[in-house]
Amino acid sequence: MRIDWDASISMDDGLVLRADVFRPSDEGRHPVILSYGPYAKGLSFQEGYKSNWARLVKAAPEVLEGSSNNYQCWELVDPEKWVPDGYACVRVDSRGAGRSPGVIDIWSPREARDLYHCIEWAAAQRWSNGKVGLNGISYFATNQWQVAALRPPHLAALCIWEGFSDYYRELARHGGILSGFIDSWYERQILRMQHGVGERGARSVVTGEPVAGPETLAPEALAKNTTDPAGEALRRRLVDDYYRERMVDFARIQAPLLSAANWGGQGLHPRGNYEGFLAAGSKEKWLEVHGDTHFTHFYSNYGMGLQKRFFGRFLKGAETGWDQQPRVSLNIRRPGERFTLRAENEWPLARTQWTKRYLHPDGRLDSGPHPECGARSYHAMGDGLTFSTPPLREELEITGPVAAKLWLSSETTDADVFLVLRVFDPAGKEVTFIGSNDPRTPVGLGWLRASQRKLDAERSRPNRPWHTHDEEQPLTPGTAVELDIEIWPTCIVVPPGYRLALTVRGKDYEYDGTDAGIANAPYPMKGIGPFTHADTRDRPASIFGGRNTLHFAAGRMPYVLLPIIPGR
Repeated sequence: MRIDWDASISMDDGLVLRADVFRPSDEGRHPVILSYGPYAKGLSFQEGYKSNWARLVKAAPEVLEGSSNNYQCWELVDPEKWVPDGYACVRVDSRGAGRSPGVIDIWSPREARDLYHCIEWAAAQRWSNGKVGLNGISYFATNQWQVAALRPPHLAALCIWEGFSDYYRELARHGGILSGFIDSWYERQILRMQHGVGERGARSVVTGEPVAGPETLAPEALAKNTTDPAGEALRRRLVDDYYRERMVDFARIQAPLLSAANWGGQGLHPRGNYEGFLAAGSKEKWLEVHGDTHFTHFYSNYGMGLQKRFFGRFLKGAETGWDQQPRVSLNIRRPGERFTLRAENEWPLARTQWTKRYLHPDGRLDSGPHPECGARSYHAMGDGLTFSTPPLREELEITGPVAAKLWLSSETTDADVFLVLRVFDPAGKEVTFIGSNDPRTPVGLGWLRASQRKLDAERSRPNRPWHTHDEEQPLTPGTAVELDIEIWPTCIVVPPGYRLALTVRGKDYEYDGTDAGIANAPYPMKGIGPFTHADTRDRPASIFGGRNTLHFAAGRMPYVLLPIIPGR
């Protein structure tokens, strides 16, 4: 394997980005696997993400086989496992990060143009066959949606592994409620890798060079070379041009697409993989959904095998068996982290039985609406209200998008609603799952700020309401309003004797209030990982800390719409 450190890639504005290139030692021309992002191409996975590396090798010990792991990097392919198959792996430090100078402006139009130029640069190199595929998790997946819509001539394939696609609805504000993720993540993972941290930052375990730039800049200079994404999300409560320019024109995407989602990714990624898969203009596109952590199956033999069959087909023209790959491939989830791989033809599944389960004032979740009027109140900062089915008599599969309709009033002019789809075993213990960013996630989550309940009539579907988030409609205290709430797509096969439940809350879900206690974890893990909604600047207690009331009346019975899949 040949390695070219800090290869120069010139942008259209004259800025030079730096890339590491891992390629076969022969003189041939090879397809390219490229990535562009801010996490520092020289930072060792094992050093930079100790907790996640430990979890990875425990869940997928095969990552230790056939590689020295010297070149492992967070959320990117291991070149030692790809170069021998005839690929050139190109890792680009994004503008302002790692060893690339400039101003960091995450998922901006400028970054999308930079990635476009990187693709075309890689295609023109003497060691390239002119076909470039993009691969990577999260940041390295999300910017694929953006650049693909620009249609770089040599972009030949997209593997978008757990990558959000809607900056407002999936990253910044869930249902209009500010997510605390950007604030903590940007400080933790971006600024410590900002170009110019230099000698104050980490060093490459291979080259010994500083991963965040050859120069060490003063704090004042660093401050001028970054934007303020957390502040922008706080200040910008509604969808405006800032968010729109970071969104994607999916219809323009043409490259073959593999969209890989995680059932347990509530809070950031999975919604984008479903929405992007459905909306992408690509004639050749596939959806895969798995479980476990945010990174396990990207590196596991299962996930790597999937990627290699996909890229072998579209970057090499090889017969990899991809022609037999089902359009939709789902790892069907059962309690106890048990999964069964199942082939499907479409998403949502055509045989779905869309079924309403009504919330009753006495706490039942049942198939029939209650004929009497009533109301139940809860403190927004308490545990909320839980509505449960009786123990199931037979197995029940729920796979697909979920939605709920509520009639809710508040003591004040607004209310934040948090919905939790849950499963309880026969002993009454909640069944949770290893999520992408927390080891104890519930079955499903949904959010909505009541003042942002306005729907887009054209884009909304009964199973996936679409809120415009372009105006605020304050509540009249004590007066109920109709709310349609999206619960992100999920999958669970509920065994006989178990109960399905929906909890209506006024704050974030927590499993039992304790931290999962994972060694070296970068944030508390109480059930939702870093995707919290507790910033008092966005949620002042005077507005969101009082009592909310759920209303029940003939013709206005709250319900949850479930995607029930009949047995074959």
